[in-house]
Amino acid sequence: MYPRNKPDKHFQGRIEPFRIIGNVYFVGTYDASSHLIDTGDGLVLLDTGYADTLHLLIQSIWELGFQPKDIRYIVHTHFHGDHTEGTQALAYLSGAKTVIGEHDKAPLLQKGYFIPDITVADGDTLTLGNTTIRFLHTPGHTIGTVSLFFDTVDDGITYRVGMFGGAGANTLVDTHPTHYAGCREDYLASIDRLLKEEVDVFIGNHCWNNDTTGRAERLKAGNPHAFVDKEEWARFLNFCKARCEALDPL
Repeated sequence: MYPRNKPDKHFQGRIEPFRIIGNVYFVGTYDASSHLIDTGDGLVLLDTGYADTLHLLIQSIWELGFQPKDIRYIVHTHFHGDHTEGTQALAYLSGAKTVIGEHDKAPLLQKGYFIPDITVADGDTLTLGNTTIRFLHTPGHTIGTVSLFFDTVDDGITYRVGMFGGAGANTLVDTHPTHYAGCREDYLASIDRLLKEEVDVFIGNHCWNNDTTGRAERLKAGNPHAFVDKEEWARFLNFCKARCEALDPL
């Protein structure tokens, strides 16, 4: 007989979904962030997470009052499984079009997670309803990582939302299976580009990028602008830069 209070592994990392600001919602897990944008003309989902937590993603979407069938696009920051494994099933259920950076299409197909409908290049945009997402090609973590920027309006104020699509330094070490030649130089160049962007609301590719859970607690405690922080974007990017530069030479 199973212990009554022992959490099943399939529910570990569960985070109660919540609205971040404006039309932007968190619907992911601790191990793999996913964000939902309500454009007024359908939903855009940013990353799907692992296949074995897809049920948690769908439950979170329902709990916020949305329907998976209203997802029009599933946008991916890069091809790694913790951002793409749940996509094939969810795209089948919702009919959503899938989007990924053009340089990550080949490694994605090699992994077999799904076949993308749309590939995006540096500077491309995707518009649905009241939201236009701008893509920057920011390689390093993977060869085709894209970072995302868009505006959201909250209480009459417009905020610029940004996400670094691949902040992890794990792939910059040559023992990692998706490491590629020149990735460290690409990573540092991508950070330099991203530092030129102004971001009011930094949403994390993973929860630990922007203290998602801590900020969620501050939201719950009554601070409606817990995710508004004009300095956090540069702080995090400079942390990533210093971490990369401190790595042992490859």
